[in-house]
Amino acid sequence: MKHSLLRAVCGVVTWLGAAGFCAGGDWPQWRGPERDGHAAPGPVPATLSAEPKMVWRREIGGGFSSPVVAQGQLVYLDAQAGKEVVHLADAATGRQIWAVPLADVYQDEWGPGPRSTPMLDGDRIYVQSCNGEFRCLNRADGATRWSLNFERDFGVKFLGSKANEGTASRRGNNGSGVVAGDRVFLPVGAVNGATLVCCDKLTGKEIWRAGTDEAGYSSPVVATLAGVRQVVYFDADALLGLDFATGRGLWRVPLKTNAKRHAMTPVIRGDTVTVNSHTFGMICFQITNSNGGQTATPVWTNRELKINLATPVLVDHYLFSHGEINARNLVCVDALTGKTLWKQPGLGETVSATIAVGNRLLVQSDRGELLLVAADPGQYQELGRAQVCGTTWSHPAYADGKLFVREGTLSGWKLTCFDLLDPKP
Repeated sequence: MKHSLLRAVCGVVTWLGAAGFCAGGDWPQWRGPERDGHAAPGPVPATLSAEPKMVWRREIGGGFSSPVVAQGQLVYLDAQAGKEVVHLADAATGRQIWAVPLADVYQDEWGPGPRSTPMLDGDRIYVQSCNGEFRCLNRADGATRWSLNFERDFGVKFLGSKANEGTASRRGNNGSGVVAGDRVFLPVGAVNGATLVCCDKLTGKEIWRAGTDEAGYSSPVVATLAGVRQVVYFDADALLGLDFATGRGLWRVPLKTNAKRHAMTPVIRGDTVTVNSHTFGMICFQITNSNGGQTATPVWTNRELKINLATPVLVDHYLFSHGEINARNLVCVDALTGKTLWKQPGLGETVSATIAVGNRLLVQSDRGELLLVAADPGQYQELGRAQVCGTTWSHPAYADGKLFVREGTLSGWKLTCFDLLDPKP
């Protein structure tokens, strides 16, 4: 009860401080209102019908970017006629309001289209293409307010999926930037001093750039650790913290994995940061102040949990996530000790998305199954299961009881809205 009340109060404070970033039930960015996989406070589905009520479904183009929702409008990116395209639609009906091209389409053996998730912030939409075109658009009509390009402005060469190493050279620019205060932070990945770039969110004017690491597939988060506000980023070579105001390096932990496939988003709990990988498992670091900077000290390591692409969701001090690579498990981990508390087989193969809705979890597997599960560290409790779509590698959006699901392979792509609070199929 205390945890739920605290989350509700924090949600109100964050909303007021964001000056219209999102309304109470919105999902305006990667992993939701607070970028932590938690839905905004609101009604919680009691059960999940085997056939949830479909509100609407529409055919879309290729891509693995996730949809976002704010104030009754939905934004998604896809591939259309050789271009990556930005769409604004009515969230209640799926009806398109406008569409504007963003950049030439990127495609590899997994399919065409964008993979970075847009951000809705007041009257602006921030979008990023696979080849590194980043734009701030008017929400009203899609007109460009300002733009930059990772290759042109920062020297990140886009070479296609067969080049060795390099971020964009393998699978495109996948990480999603983050808006905080009057700034936007971008995972550029230029090794000449622009791993992360901070810009004024209204004008695009560069405020600082920092780092010499390549970008991975992860997305940065903003957090206050040991009293210092900072940007935490899991890049292709390390986990690090940069000062919010200046970009000064505060701490850095080298972490190497095969193919530089760091994909999960750092999970913050107090002054700790937890990350996972298919190579080293799951690791938690404590951030402390030291000699004018900060130090990251390992707290625990769970080498068994070699999670490939999924990001755990923290509820109280428990982490819920897709388990080991190819194990098809849902797991619960004590975030204080790293101990695995339970495993439940029967999930998808390598990718899943977990959303905390009050004291329940919505878990979407890569094979299109949706599970409603109690966020119970003591035991696995499944409260419902439904087949909501076909193969999907995209994180869904959840807003005001509606789940927005993207699915698709080379054979076809769809976007569907389900009402999880209406028991009628």
